[in-house]
This record gives sequence, C-alpha cells and structure tokens, in this order.
Amino acid sequence: MTGGLNLRSAISTDLYQLTMAYGYWKCGIHNRKSVFHLFFRQAPFGGSYSVACGLKQVLDFVSSWQFTDAHLSYMDELRGRDGKKLFDPDFLNDLKDLRITCRIDAVPEGTPVFAHEPLLRVEGPLWQCQLLETPLLTIVNYQTLIATKASRICMAASPDPVIEFGMRRAHGLNGALSASYASFVGGCAGTSNVEAGAQFGIPVKGTHAHSWVMSFEDEPAAFAAYANAMPNNCVFLVDTYDTVQGIRYAIEAAENLRREGHELLGIRLDSGDLLTLSRQARALLDDAGFFNAQIMASNDLDEYEIARLKQLGAPITLWGVGTKMVTAYDQPALGGVYKLGAYVHNEGSWKRVMKTSAQAEKATLPGRLNVTRFYRDGRMVADMIFDELDEECSQQPVHRMSDESVSMEWEHCEPLLIPVFDDGVIQIPAVEIEDSRKRCLDGLQTISPECLALNEPAAMNVFISKGLSMTRQVLRRQMGGSWTH
Repeated sequence: MTGGLNLRSAISTDLYQLTMAYGYWKCGIHNRKSVFHLFFRQAPFGGSYSVACGLKQVLDFVSSWQFTDAHLSYMDELRGRDGKKLFDPDFLNDLKDLRITCRIDAVPEGTPVFAHEPLLRVEGPLWQCQLLETPLLTIVNYQTLIATKASRICMAASPDPVIEFGMRRAHGLNGALSASYASFVGGCAGTSNVEAGAQFGIPVKGTHAHSWVMSFEDEPAAFAAYANAMPNNCVFLVDTYDTVQGIRYAIEAAENLRREGHELLGIRLDSGDLLTLSRQARALLDDAGFFNAQIMASNDLDEYEIARLKQLGAPITLWGVGTKMVTAYDQPALGGVYKLGAYVHNEGSWKRVMKTSAQAEKATLPGRLNVTRFYRDGRMVADMIFDELDEECSQQPVHRMSDESVSMEWEHCEPLLIPVFDDGVIQIPAVEIEDSRKRCLDGLQTISPECLALNEPAAMNVFISKGLSMTRQVLRRQMGGSWTH
C-alpha cells in the first residue's frame, strides 16, 4: 500500500483492534451485541471538570468508515512470527462490506463533564465496537483535553478575549486543526489558523512577526510600511529591539494612520516583564490620545500567568496563547479509556461485566451507563451515573462512588447522553461549533465557582444509583475482589 493515509479510514487504528476483531470472528462471537463506554478517570490540570469535545469529528469518522481494497490488500500482506498470513482471507472479505451499524449515544459537545462519566456509549456488534476504540479515543481524548485547557485559560482571562496562536507549536497540521477547533469550543474568541477559520468559521486573527520589523532599515520604516499595507488591521509587535521605544514608534505610525482616517487597533507585547511593560504602554498610548488601542500579550502564557497578571492589575485587554494551550503543556494526555460494560450472552439477556484491578482507580462500572444531571436554582448540584439495564433505577442519587448514602435537594434533572448515530445514520443536526462553544460557556456558569478554582478546586458531587451500587457489589463478590473509589 502506497500513498498517504486517509486519517478517517478504518485502518486508522492499533493493530490489536484488528487482531481482536479477527479473534471474535474466529470464535463466532463477532456479532454479539455489546456496549462500551468512553470516559476518563481523573480530570486534567488538577481541575475538577473537563469539556466534552470531538463529537463532530466522531460523527464524520463513523459515517465514512470502511475498509477499502487498498486497506485489505495491506492487511493481507501482514505476517505472523511463523511467516504465515496474520488474517484469514475470508475474514478480510467480510471486512470489505462492513459498515458501522452501532448505536452511539454521546454527551453534547461543549458539555462540562466529570470523572467516570461516559462521554460516549457505543452499542452494537462486538467487533464493530472494538474496531472503533482507538480512533474514538484519539479524537475525544485530544479535543476534550484542549477544550478543557482553553476553558481554564479563558476563565482566567475573563472578560478579556483569548486568541489561540498555537498552530506552529501543535503536533502536526492535523493536530493544529483539531486544537484550533477545540480551543474555540473551550471559549477562545479566535485563532491564527487560517485553515481552521475556513473549515469551521472560527474568526481568524493575527499581527506580524519580528521578521517583518527586521526586514526593514529600522522600526519606524517597518511600522509605516505595515500601516500602509494593512491600515484597517493594524496591530504592531513592539518588542523586536527595545520595547518602550517600539511603543513610541508605534504611536508615531498610529498618528499617521489617524490622519489618513484609520485607527490603530493595538500593540502586542511578546517578551519581558509584561506587567511593567503593559503599564508603560498604556500610559504612553493614553498620553498620545489612543485610549481605545488594545494591549495584547503573548509569550508562553497559561491560565496561571494570566491570572497573576490580572490580579496585579496589568492593563492587558487581549491575550494570545499558543504553546501551552495546544500542547496541553502541563498535562499532555487526558487518559480517557474505552471499556466494555455489558453484552448479550447466549440466553439472550444482558450480562454486565466490570474490570477490577490491583489499582483501584482502574476498576470500571458495569452495565449500560448513562448520567443524570441535577439542578437547583440554575446551578448544577450533582450528577448520577446509573445503569439503564436496571429497570428500577431511581432518578434520585443515593450513593457516592464510595457507596456512602447521601441525600440532596434538586428542582429538575436531565440525562446527559443522547442518541447521535444509529445504523449508519447521524441522528442529530450537524454539530455547529458556535453551539458547542455556547454550551461550554453556559455550562460552566452553572458550576459552583469553588469547583472551577485553578488551585485546589472543590469536587463536584458525582453519585451512582442504588441499583448500580448493588450490581457492582454483587460482581465484586463473584470475582473475589473488593475496591472503592
């Protein structure tokens, strides 16, 4: 097989997904109805929540998923240690006409979510569910991580806008595109990534680089030339040589712009003591009558540095964040997992399964899971994970993850997982990025500020239903183990 890989293809996966699918096929259980859940065990960045993201790409992927002749030809060439073919030709022939018929339920994109809650539930033939594991994790893990990081940065900067500047530091062009998408869902106001603007309708923003200034005889000439070229989009990067002098030169260029009927949008600071320099810049701009000119800051910013600068009163009104957002610099992986919860056995009824482990945090919840979210006075007060296979499951959460009984008051509730894909057909309207962004911003407003704190946030109440708690205890005894969260 030659040429570039289609990253929406059926072989965008790990080899062991293919070998397991082959094993199920050999055992004759490949069409056994099963249900898997995609979730994370711990919120990233020391926080209490994540922002679900990636659903648009998930739906694009599963609706176009198929093994092409070229894929099957490549798989036919794979060999085991004995030099024989890894896959039976009849298995490859069955894959040729395979399409995804699973039902997928998902948390709407942009929804704040918490540890152990399913972001996706995939139900259908066992081999199909298995073949989807790696690509779904790849999509959801990364985009949820970046959307969460962006939300933290945007909350720290609020009410100032944040522009995502990370394309050049992202993990490849595809990674840059996913990061721009997820950053906007998480609350960013724009991106420097033109492709993301074209594909997703994200506002594109940018200034100029130091190379522009260095390409001219001196800084005044560079600013004058840029003002002439871009009079209606003029933000000067002022720290190429001497920042304070650069601000003065920017003001000179701005005065010429004003005489020609245009206004300076602002300046950008990209190095040095941003607190001191922003104060100096504001004083100089105001003294010259440019009261509306914005001060933009960049330079490896994250939520902690932005919060520090705002607390100290830095007159910065626009923030450009790149590396530490699109690489999730302080935690480069979400750690989401995809686990089997139940399957239909020979008698035709559901059999719940769970994973236990020497590491308690790696144990899973059994069943066909969903989450109910409870509200009071417009605030999110708790989530309950419950098993839809339990016909008597109550809407009132009665157990913590540790099995401790609790009670609480709530006014209304809603399920988080909704049907999004079934038997090859997308079940919801197109996922619009603006809607996902609004859902994120609105959802975060319903969470207690204590749970959104950057440092040592309070934990959101996440319960499990009484029925799920009892099922878990029974399975635990049957397997001779015990664990608690």
